[in-house]
Amino acid sequence: MRDMMSWAAVFRLRQYAKASLWITPLFGLVLGVVLAELAISADSSHWPPSGWRYSATTASGVLSAIVGAMIALLGFVVTIGVLVIQQATGTLSPRYMRLWYRDRLQKTVLATFIGTFAFAFSLLRSIESNSVPDLGVTLAGAAVAVSLLLLLIYLNRFTHNLRPVAIADLVGRMGEDVFLHGARTIRASAPDHGAAVQPRGPVTVVRATGSGAVQALHITGLSAVAARHGCVLSVPHVIGDYVHRGAVLVEVHGGTSIPESARVNGLIALGPERTIEQDPAFALRVLVDIAIRALSPAVNDPTTAVQVLNHIESFLTVIGRSPLPGRYVLTGDDGRPRLVLRGRAWEDYLQLAVCEIRDYGATSVQVCRRLRALFDALLDSLPPAHHPAVLAEADLLRESVERAFPDEARRAVARTADSQGVGGRSRADRQPG
Repeated sequence: MRDMMSWAAVFRLRQYAKASLWITPLFGLVLGVVLAELAISADSSHWPPSGWRYSATTASGVLSAIVGAMIALLGFVVTIGVLVIQQATGTLSPRYMRLWYRDRLQKTVLATFIGTFAFAFSLLRSIESNSVPDLGVTLAGAAVAVSLLLLLIYLNRFTHNLRPVAIADLVGRMGEDVFLHGARTIRASAPDHGAAVQPRGPVTVVRATGSGAVQALHITGLSAVAARHGCVLSVPHVIGDYVHRGAVLVEVHGGTSIPESARVNGLIALGPERTIEQDPAFALRVLVDIAIRALSPAVNDPTTAVQVLNHIESFLTVIGRSPLPGRYVLTGDDGRPRLVLRGRAWEDYLQLAVCEIRDYGATSVQVCRRLRALFDALLDSLPPAHHPAVLAEADLLRESVERAFPDEARRAVARTADSQGVGGRSRADRQPG
């Protein structure tokens, strides 16, 4: 089946499976039925001990209670899920929901509840006046204990991890991991990041056969296609760009033949929305969304924005310590350039991280002071090549402060760098650099 499907189709199927809330519980349902049959077959007169034997009435009552309890617990978990969706979309970011759907603990809880339900229900049919599945009833009770323990862990997890700062920490770490993994992949195939590629021969284009955001590229597959046709493929889009049907998807430079459009389209996954797999900027987008929602007049919580800026600073530091040429030339197995990719430059990440927060938080002393501290920290920790962009953003912050605080005394307070926004160890106003 995999040979019949393109890489992009397999990628989209994998994304669907990761976000699905019914596939893992379905496996739990099947496993519950299978284990019930095994328990019935393994039941013997020698086990369990006499103290663990049940009458037909007791076994039927216990299993019926378990079936009802599992259905009630499923409804309880679904209710929690609905509340999570309402909270995330209302006070956090709708983009976060794409990550929340993938939570493995939630899927494990659902699978355990449904598996226990199927196990107990399957055992009920084997109960007779002179035949009771003692082993199965005992295992069903153990499964209930496991289910209750998982429920407590689930409640503890979402009680603590639904706070904006906890989500910011999770999303920030995910974004850093994706960025570092992508950087290692690029370095392995593109030793000369910004090497010039002179187009040879005619330039043809491969157009998109569908519409959607660019979710991922199969770098190895695209390089192999370019090598097979003796050409250089250039992708004019960065991960996350929206491409409409008929738009230029790939430019083909030179070559002995033209790659098949379907083959090239099958190596670039398009979808209805961005994913985090190859798009660390998507994680940064979620962080910024959380911060600016906290700064909205309806919420008015600048402290949350300041806490999110802590994780944004960490994210920017990781990105700023890696080379970001904005253009990558990847070589094939023969060492010749085969694939040219666009990437985000440092200025792109920095603007995404601070532009909207600066604009929405211009009247908040906390946000202005924390942004100033962020710029100072970046100037202290990043190479000089990144300093001009940081200084430009610091100048924009200074202008915003001057417009928002006409009083000189308040303006001086807002211009002071403070890593906690207000209440930390502040540094006197100085020109960054």
